[in-house]
Amino acid sequence: MEIALSGLLGPDDILTPAREDLDVMRKGGPGGHNYRLDHPDVPRIPLWRKILGRPERYYHPTVGYFEHMPAWRVRLYLGEEIWNSYYKFSFERNPWDRQVSYYRYKTRDLSRASRPSFAQFLAKGKRAQVPNWEIYTINNEVVLDFVGRYENIDDEFQKALDGIGLAEKISLPKANITPTRSNPRSYQDYYTDETRAIVAKWSAGEIKHFGYEF
Repeated sequence: MEIALSGLLGPDDILTPAREDLDVMRKGGPGGHNYRLDHPDVPRIPLWRKILGRPERYYHPTVGYFEHMPAWRVRLYLGEEIWNSYYKFSFERNPWDRQVSYYRYKTRDLSRASRPSFAQFLAKGKRAQVPNWEIYTINNEVVLDFVGRYENIDDEFQKALDGIGLAEKISLPKANITPTRSNPRSYQDYYTDETRAIVAKWSAGEIKHFGYEF
């Protein structure tokens, strides 16, 4: 969606940095802009990272505005007046499907011998989680004007555009898709009763709010 909307942005708009292969697909040209900001609540780069020479990544909170920011941080940085004046939208996906997609993405470059099982991946706990709920909620309350469903992404994206007030039709590009391995499996096939319950616990908020079922 960011790729599709990037061509509509002006020089004063915020465009967060992105992964290189996605960055070059932006219609407005590669590279984020206006994402750095001087705000007391922007985290500083940890000393240990500086000492070890670890690079700052595009998804680190230290960059300022970053992809998949939680709603509370966006509101904090923008201020109440601007926050309340904007039409705000996001998208959600069936959490069990989303978790398998994330697993496949994170293990896409590993050989079959070195690739952890889905259960082993979930055992990493917080490092394996996809915290979507906080992107569009604050204190467990949905604070955006619209949250579309990935399952009907084209129609739902058009609803979001209508909410913004864009009359033109904008098509979503095919991007950020993990290549399908041979013998593709349904996301349900990855689960046991135990791993199904783990994801249900992690994503209790969105499951309850949207009525998602396994």
